[in-house]
Amino acid sequence: MAEPTPSDRQPGWREVLIVSACVVAVVLGLAVLTSLLPTQVQEVVFHTPLLIVVLIVGTGGWLWRVARRQAGRREP
Repeated sequence: MAEPTPSDRQPGWREVLIVSACVVAVVLGLAVLTSLLPTQVQEVVFHTPLLIVVLIVGTGGWLWRVARRQAGRREP
């Protein structure tokens, strides 16, 4: 059995906590920015499927990126 290389290791608690803190900071920052928008723009954000579209596009982009990276690793 081959020894794991540093690039093969899984993230530890420190990395998980750093990513979690960054995600929380981004979400809170977006909440503050949304509250500063004019009322008409807030209505578009809250009363249309804008968030769903953003999530679908973001998830699709992320999956495409992961799929492209995995395919690149398989090639010798």
